[in-house]
Amino acid sequence: MSKPMTHKGYCARIEYSEELGCLIGHVSDIQHDIHFEGDSVEKIRQAFEEAVDGYLSGCAERNEEPEKPSKPRSVVRVSAALHSVIAAAAKKENKSVNAWLAEVCKKPDGKED
Repeated sequence: MSKPMTHKGYCARIEYSEELGCLIGHVSDIQHDIHFEGDSVEKIRQAFEEAVDGYLSGCAERNEEPEKPSKPRSVVRVSAALHSVIAAAAKKENKSVNAWLAEVCKKPDGKED
């Protein structure tokens, strides 16, 4: 079983971009759009850690509370096409994919279970 790449409690989602010829990543489970890239596992890890550290430093400079990753974490596997549709719908409502899915999956009475 593989473990996600993590740094200071934040998780990375990493994909390969055929078009760019490199690894592209973003910090998952938060609404802030934090992207990074690298052309090797070493470089993508370094870029991820620098992106998280930069985000945290920026928040500290602006005296803002950094967004914390959502917990507990559940993984739902969907096709790339469906994920694109879900991500677009979530972005349109200025929500994370997880927040959007949680809202959509609530029962009509507003309860999640």
